[in-house]
Amino acid sequence: DAPTLTAKRTAAASALASSYLSRKETKSMLMVGTGTLAPNLIKAHAAVRPIEEVYIWGRTPEKAQAIADQLNVETEINVTAVSTIEEVVSNVDLISVATMSMSPLIKGEWLKEGQHLDLVGAYRPDMREADDTVVKVCDIFVDTYYGATHETGEIVIPLKEGTITGTDLNADLFELCRNEVKGRKDKEQITMFKSTGHALEDLAAAQLVYERVCPKS
Repeated sequence: DAPTLTAKRTAAASALASSYLSRKETKSMLMVGTGTLAPNLIKAHAAVRPIEEVYIWGRTPEKAQAIADQLNVETEINVTAVSTIEEVVSNVDLISVATMSMSPLIKGEWLKEGQHLDLVGAYRPDMREADDTVVKVCDIFVDTYYGATHETGEIVIPLKEGTITGTDLNADLFELCRNEVKGRKDKEQITMFKSTGHALEDLAAAQLVYERVCPKS
């Protein structure tokens, strides 16, 4: 069951970050990617924000449509497959990206004030889902400082090239949850969360499953 558990805890971490970083009135979302994480991310984000409208894009349109059809049956969210990212990215409140892309899919020039960007893919230093403009216009938050600065091209490449510095990383998920650093400060702020994963997330998920399956007598 490990792959299923990993997908759910990854989506849950993004939703947890969103509860601190996205606007409370977030109602629309763009999902970029059609892998196992896609439906989990949509459901997780909808669990913490009143999301009513979701658009989904993937390199294979048939996969995007299949997920849209599935979620339109399973949830009350209106899910629509789209042919391009650019056609909707500027019109949604939240953008979640979970792909294996080696080059940026999201451009900073497309973003608008108040959006929240959730980057889940690009788990190697040579991969990235957002361009340099994105990391320059967004207030950046990460799940862990070490993972973000060593494992993902989203942060590693801009750091190496001097586009950003370590001080541009506002907080990690631990600091957000402990209320040591404030997440969203106003409605105009553009926030970005970069997820790389952490063993503590696996442990927390496993513990939750154990407690549900083996309740105390």
